[in-house]
Amino acid sequence: MKSSGRRPLRVSRWSRVPKWENFIQRWERSIRLKGMSGTRSGNLNELWHAILPTVKHVEDWPICFGAVTGDKGNAVVGRVIGIDLGTTNSCVAVVEDGQPVVIPNSGGYKITPSVFAITTHGEQLVGYPAKRQTITNASNTVFAAKRLIGRRFASAEVQRSAELYPYEIVEGPNEDPRIRITDRTFSCAEVSGIILREMKRVAEEYLGESVESAVITVPAYFNDTQRQSTRDAGRIAGLDVLRIINEPAAAALAYGMGRDVDEKIAIYDLGGGTFDMSILEMSDGVVEVLATAGDTFLGGEDFDRRIVEYLLAGFQEEHGIDLRSDSTAMQRLKDAAEKAKCTLSLRERAEINLPFIASDGDGARHLTCEITRDEFESLVEDIVEQTLKSVELCVRDADLSMKDIDHVVVVGGQTRMPMVQQAVTDYFQQRPHKGVNPDEVVALGAAIQGSALVGGTEDVLLLDVTPLSLGISTYGGHFARLIDRNTTVPVNKSHIFTTTRDDQAAVKIRVLQGENETALENDLLGEFVLAGIPPAPKGEPEIEVGFDIDSSGIVSVSARDMATGMQQSITVNSKSTLSAEELELIIEENALSDVEFKR
Repeated sequence: MKSSGRRPLRVSRWSRVPKWENFIQRWERSIRLKGMSGTRSGNLNELWHAILPTVKHVEDWPICFGAVTGDKGNAVVGRVIGIDLGTTNSCVAVVEDGQPVVIPNSGGYKITPSVFAITTHGEQLVGYPAKRQTITNASNTVFAAKRLIGRRFASAEVQRSAELYPYEIVEGPNEDPRIRITDRTFSCAEVSGIILREMKRVAEEYLGESVESAVITVPAYFNDTQRQSTRDAGRIAGLDVLRIINEPAAAALAYGMGRDVDEKIAIYDLGGGTFDMSILEMSDGVVEVLATAGDTFLGGEDFDRRIVEYLLAGFQEEHGIDLRSDSTAMQRLKDAAEKAKCTLSLRERAEINLPFIASDGDGARHLTCEITRDEFESLVEDIVEQTLKSVELCVRDADLSMKDIDHVVVVGGQTRMPMVQQAVTDYFQQRPHKGVNPDEVVALGAAIQGSALVGGTEDVLLLDVTPLSLGISTYGGHFARLIDRNTTVPVNKSHIFTTTRDDQAAVKIRVLQGENETALENDLLGEFVLAGIPPAPKGEPEIEVGFDIDSSGIVSVSARDMATGMQQSITVNSKSTLSAEELELIIEENALSDVEFKR
């Protein structure tokens, strides 16, 4: 199939709803004050078209706008929590009396380790109890599952993780990575669902009531498959996921709470396993993402790993013993590396003492060494530089200069490292804003968005973007973009394509996401066939392919033969995600282990 060269025929139409007049009027006014040349969409009609999907039901509108009509029949019942599902730690928040608050767990901690384990007695542990037994039960303790979710087993990222992690990673029936601990095999969505269920329990214990609905955050650079898998994890946890929002956008919502100013802010988000960079504009209650970039396999785990490699090399040089094959020793090293990294954010040097780390014919061997901040910084200098490449791309895509950015906000625990803060300061020529807690700000923003979706927080309108371009494979193996990266969502766009052979009766639509001009180099999200095309010379049939991305970044695609009206459509569901049947089975199994909350 190839492009016919004709432009899209479909234009979405919409009508105003009284309860949302204030949002529309205020946003429209802010656009006109900036001048039409200041908008990226060229004219107001195109801008609305970029924001608003084709709405078939009035109940779809609240999710698009972050507000509700007030109709009790369509309103979401109960509290909506915001969950930051992190690689290393997770956090849950809720809005109370108009203010977002982080909910502490039963131990009084505001963050919970994203760790899941099964003991030798078959007991399932989540959070701190799971983390505390990591060293003694390394092969049955799962951490950093977020780095695997939504990926293919054969991907370089999964294969590298399989080499490094003490637990077993195997190939699943959908070419996805699965995690095998004890005698059970879990999908990555299921492990994340277990973490989310723990956050749900923490919220219910604090609020004294059942919680059914949530807004969950993901890295801005997550692709459609990773977003779908995160939504599946929410369902496994027993949650109605009202919206998936990007972590930098959530941080901006929390940062902007109560700030009645017009400004452009940069969010530098370096977490445990992922890195995001976003630039947003805040004006009169509207938070609009201008551009985003990042790396879904770069984060604090990589900083830890550099210290581990440093310790391994030093121990092997001194004692002639390679510890890589000893899972218990490796977990002790990882734990010590993380503690040393945190110490070096506060002090100039850190001591590492691991007695009885190994033994040989001469008896027990101990690992004792000191690492300085300068040594650590030299080990990770290239990782920090890699984040700045994404920063540069994001600033370029936003079409801004350094003087246009009013504030820089750093998010994620790894941003506590002095070298990272200095790199951000040097690049943006200003020191990062200190008014937010990097561990909590994302969950707070998710809670604000959740409250807005049920009318609890007024005057909040979040306009996010799709991080990667979307399109289809065309004749010759080319990638035809229909939606460019950094397009505001929700959005729908269509384009006319045609056949490449005489009397071609069917076309296969291969849905791709990525930036490479060659189709095979991009991620395949899904494929389907449009059949029943009447016989005709090549190039004559007109086939309209339409893309629809909702406010959570979930993709739907349709194809229609313009002559016959024959149509096929799918909500993109990558082969590497759970099938509908498997998802329902997992939900049922997890429901059996839940207990109903009673007041």
